[in-house]
Amino acid sequence: MTVEIVRVDYQNEHQARDLIYCLNCYAMDPMGGGEPLKQTVKDKLIEALKSQTNVFSILAYVDNQPAGLINCVDGFSTFSAAPLTNIHDVVVLADYRGQGLTRKMFQVVEQVAKEKGAIKLTLEVLEGNSTAKQAYQRLGFAGYELDPAMGQAVFWQKML
Repeated sequence: MTVEIVRVDYQNEHQARDLIYCLNCYAMDPMGGGEPLKQTVKDKLIEALKSQTNVFSILAYVDNQPAGLINCVDGFSTFSAAPLTNIHDVVVLADYRGQGLTRKMFQVVEQVAKEKGAIKLTLEVLEGNSTAKQAYQRLGFAGYELDPAMGQAVFWQKML
């Protein structure tokens, strides 16, 4: 088994196609919402990513086949007056789980984030996704809190 972890070049049509394939697999998974990406999203995602200066993606290949994806968005910590990197999407395709791909992709994410001067990595995880939560804990992640009496931060959204 040959494993290759690459930072996506959005100009590379092969990598762009593999990014969309992996993201669509994630979208169809119950942890990704259980529905495929809309065709309009598939059609415009790569061009939209090309126009962003604050995103990067990591792909995992096993024997030259797309096997995993992480999409990241650079942000800023006002409390630290320094950049941070938010890990926005994480997927390892079902046939490739249990092979250490998450750890290998996270190593590259961390390297890129450090090169960008980020002081921390952030991510969201569904409450019921115990497999992902265990993996993230093994990688050093923990719930975010400022004051234990106030509890951990909760991720909310409002669609516009």
